[in-house]
Amino acid sequence: MIRKIIGRNLEKSSTGLFLLKIRRDFTDFLGNYRYTRLVSIFKMWKLKDKYKGKRCFIIGNGPSLKKTKLSLLKNEYTFGLNRIYLMFDEMGFQPSFYVCMNNLVIDQTHKDINRLSMPKFISIRSNKKIKFDTETIFLKSIDSQALPFNPTEGVWEGATVTYVAMQLAYYMGFSEVILVGVDHSFETKGTPHKVVVSKGDDKDHFNKNYFGKGFRWQLPGLETSEIAYRIADYVFQEDGREILDATVDGKLDVFPKIKLEKLFE
Repeated sequence: MIRKIIGRNLEKSSTGLFLLKIRRDFTDFLGNYRYTRLVSIFKMWKLKDKYKGKRCFIIGNGPSLKKTKLSLLKNEYTFGLNRIYLMFDEMGFQPSFYVCMNNLVIDQTHKDINRLSMPKFISIRSNKKIKFDTETIFLKSIDSQALPFNPTEGVWEGATVTYVAMQLAYYMGFSEVILVGVDHSFETKGTPHKVVVSKGDDKDHFNKNYFGKGFRWQLPGLETSEIAYRIADYVFQEDGREILDATVDGKLDVFPKIKLEKLFE
């Protein structure tokens, strides 16, 4: 078994081919899920406190992004979520990190996600659809929040990918997290988490095609996400860090409000 794992005829192989064989053999030995989970944990360890003391921005997907001066964030550390790539041209830059956990989103947009080149944090439930390249880290979801935030053990999704990004930002050491585009308000009403099929243009996100006609998506669970946000607020404050909300006309009242432009004075 050891011989199989370390590979045969190393002296006759290029480094690239050898490493490819190592990966193939480990995958065969551990199974694809265990392999990607194990390697993802190693990758996360390298990110622990890597950005300690720095600030970052989490870019939501609300309609308020159309009223936000996103060009200010071009040289900042940023987390983009779900279908944020539909905004890349208008933003004039791509986010530093990308996060997507929702099964329905990934099932319907995995080809787009696979084309993204920045570091990606993706639900491990989708490890058969998302390529496990050097920029991809798979995250395991857990049923309840464990403290402190430690994505190597798992993340609680809290009914919003924004909360997952907060957990990542904390683990990576960011001392200040600023939200933009987290409107916390939806025109579409209904039972939280119910799967529906969009019948027309999307009015709840920054792009009418975000969850456009025919797209399957889950109705928001705002009460659950508020619980998650309050946990994040507590965790950050207990460690002398903070989360601020610079969303234009946002309805979320958990975090202190601040105008985005003021941060760049």
